[in-house]
Amino acid sequence: MRIKWLTIALLAATPGLAQQPATPPASAPAPAQQPAAPGQQPPPLEVSVTGGISAPLPIAIPVLPAAATVQTPAGSTDELGAKLAEVMTADLKNSGLFTPLGAERLRAIGYDEVTAPQFDYWGGTGVQALVQGFVRANGDGTLTVGCYLYDVFAKAELTRQGFVVSPADWRRAAHKCADTIYARLTGEGPYFDSRVAYVSETGPKGRRIKRLAIMDQDGANHRFLTNGQSIVLTPRFAPNQQTIVYMSYVNDQPRVYVYDIGSGRQRLVVQNASLTFAPRFSPDGRYILFSMAVGGNTDLYRVSVNGGAAQRLTTSPGIDTGGSYSPDGGKIVFESDRSGSQQLYVMDADGGNQRRISFGGGRYATPVWSPRGDLIAFTKIAGNFRIGVMNPGGGGEKLLTDDWQDEGPTWSPNGRVLMFFRATQGSSGKADIWSVDLTGVNLRRLPTPLDGSDPGWGPLRP
Repeated sequence: MRIKWLTIALLAATPGLAQQPATPPASAPAPAQQPAAPGQQPPPLEVSVTGGISAPLPIAIPVLPAAATVQTPAGSTDELGAKLAEVMTADLKNSGLFTPLGAERLRAIGYDEVTAPQFDYWGGTGVQALVQGFVRANGDGTLTVGCYLYDVFAKAELTRQGFVVSPADWRRAAHKCADTIYARLTGEGPYFDSRVAYVSETGPKGRRIKRLAIMDQDGANHRFLTNGQSIVLTPRFAPNQQTIVYMSYVNDQPRVYVYDIGSGRQRLVVQNASLTFAPRFSPDGRYILFSMAVGGNTDLYRVSVNGGAAQRLTTSPGIDTGGSYSPDGGKIVFESDRSGSQQLYVMDADGGNQRRISFGGGRYATPVWSPRGDLIAFTKIAGNFRIGVMNPGGGGEKLLTDDWQDEGPTWSPNGRVLMFFRATQGSSGKADIWSVDLTGVNLRRLPTPLDGSDPGWGPLRP
C-alpha cells in the first residue's frame, strides 16, 4: 500500500493533517518556535555518522496522544500511540546513533502539547532532541499520524511530517516518522520503512529446508512466500518492490525465477537453460542479470524482465558470477576466478572494459554496489569469512566484521548499513541474519522465526 505523505502546514496551529489545509480549533496553541536566550544559542543539532555509538544523541519519544479514543481494527488510538512510540524508539536506537528515552521513562503528554512542548521540563531530562506527535482516526477508516521534531536546547521546531495510513499499516507510519527524524538529524537518507527478502532455514545442515520469506527491516510483519518443497537461494527485490528474483531447485534443476508478491505466482526467467543462478535486477528494473553455465563455463548474462533471448556479457574461461549493477546502471561489479582465485572485477554494463579491482590477499566474493555508488561491499575469505567494503576503484578496503563465517552483504536503501548472514560451526550450526553499519561498531542480530540466510534488502517503500 502506498502511504500518503502530508507535510504539515507550518501555519496550522493544531497537530492536524489533511489533504486540504486544516482549520484549527480556536483553543489550539500555535507551534512553538521559541529561540534561545541571546548569547546562548546552541549550535544546530547534528549526529555524527562516522563515530558509531561512541556518543549517540539523547532523544525523548513520549507516547503519541490521540485526538480522541477510537477503536480501530489495529486497536484503540490510545494503544496505537504507545505502539508508534515504541517502534520509533527501536528504529532510532538500532541505528546506533541515538540513545532514546522510551515512553516508559517519560511522562505522558497531552494532545495540546504536541505543538507546544514544555522545553524547560525536557531540558531537565538531559535529552537534546524531542519527538512529539499524535494519532487520529479519520472518518473514512484511515489513521493520521503526525510527528514533530524539536531541538530542546534551542527551543525550536526542526521538522514536522504526517502520514495517512490504513490501521493495518500503522507500523509503516512509525517507520516513516523515524525516517524523518533520522534524516533531519544525520543528513543521511532514510531506511527504516523498507523490507527484506531472505531464505528461512530449518533442519540439519545436510538436509536444510529453505523457504523464501519476507519481513520488515526490523523483523516485523514476517511471512513465508514458498512452502519449502524446493530449495531457494539469493532472493533480490525488483526496484518496484512488486516482484522478487531468486534461484530455486524446482524439479532438482537450479534455475532463476521471478516471484510476484501480490499474486504468489512464480515464472521461469530463462527457458531451456540447465543451470542459472545469482540473479539481480538492473536499477531501472528492465533487466535481470544472472549467471549461466554452458559447456563447462559460467558467464554473466542479462535478459529482459519480459523474457526472450539472454545476452552474454563475459567470455573469459572460468566462473564469472555474483553480478551487481552500479546505481546508475552504467557498470557491473562481479566475481571471477579467471586469475586463479575468486577476485572482484568491474566492467561496463555491456561487458566492455573488464578490470580487476581486488588485490588485498585472500579471496573475494558476493560483491554488491552501494545505492550511493561510493562503495562496493563484499565477502572476504582469508581464514574466516568477513564482510568488507572498498571503493569502486579497489582502494580504501575496510573489513567490518570478524567472525567464523559472515557472508552475503546487502545494502540498506541509504547505503549506510549492511545486512549479511552469519553461520556457526559444526553439524548443529545455524545461520542468522545480522546487520552492521559502516563504522563496523553497531553490530546486531535481526530476529527471525527460524534460521535465516541470503538477505536481500529492498528499496525504501513509497
